[in-house]
Amino acid sequence: MDPIPSPTEQALHAARALVMADLTARDVARADVVSLVEDAIVHRRWWVEQWPAGAEFVTGLIAQDVQDALLEKYGRWPICPVCTDVEPHALAVEPELGPDPHWVCSKAAVIVAPVGSLR
Repeated sequence: MDPIPSPTEQALHAARALVMADLTARDVARADVVSLVEDAIVHRRWWVEQWPAGAEFVTGLIAQDVQDALLEKYGRWPICPVCTDVEPHALAVEPELGPDPHWVCSKAAVIVAPVGSLR
């Protein structure tokens, strides 16, 4: 029988799965982008090991880390599906540091989807 992963590893695996689901839903889950996710996981593993109570925040932080890395390399992601009549802009993760992160459109002030549930 395999040992049960630590709460830190469980949180990181769950965050990886949710962010990958959003990347896949928006058709950007290429190998180079998956590497950005893995880089974020490595960085946040250290962070959550230093602050175990932060495990419930790691999904939103990894989503933001990947979003920032994509912006630097490729441009905005994920593009807002709500505001189709204005200049394209990215969704934001809210809360910035909190449990149950969602993708939100700050311009229209609406929740688009929980992280992991983009369509």
